[in-house]
Amino acid sequence: MKTSGPERFRQAAAELGLPVEVLELPAATRTAREAAVALGCSTGEIAKSLVFRGKCSDRPVIAIMSGANRVDLDKLAAAAGEALGKADAGFVRDRTGYAIGGVPPFGYVERIPAFLDADLLVYETVWAAAGGPFALFETSPTALERASGARRADLKE
Repeated sequence: MKTSGPERFRQAAAELGLPVEVLELPAATRTAREAAVALGCSTGEIAKSLVFRGKCSDRPVIAIMSGANRVDLDKLAAAAGEALGKADAGFVRDRTGYAIGGVPPFGYVERIPAFLDADLLVYETVWAAAGGPFALFETSPTALERASGARRADLKE
């Protein structure tokens, strides 16, 4: 039997020693704005995981951004060490194991380089996708940084 995205995420978090409570909501939380409205928090407190594709290596690269910010692709490319392009839905699912709108900040089917928007560190807690379009979890930015293995970077436009 195939496990759900949120269940696979719970398992990944447990393997990393990160205690999380996955909150499954009745309304979709595919975007930072939807998630913030559903949770009653600011958009900045949402940690969105954006997947990009290396133009030379064809490897995925993750930007974990504050929901209030847009990623500057040139800054992310500099941090990743190669030019990046958009990742389509098939690439995202194949390389992370999750569909767009539910990609968590860690727990992928392969090791993926990740970069953390430094603006997330101003919040006591942040919310991120937990493997599905209706699933979220709350954690501290530093715990998120540790679990994801992300490097801090100035990534915003």
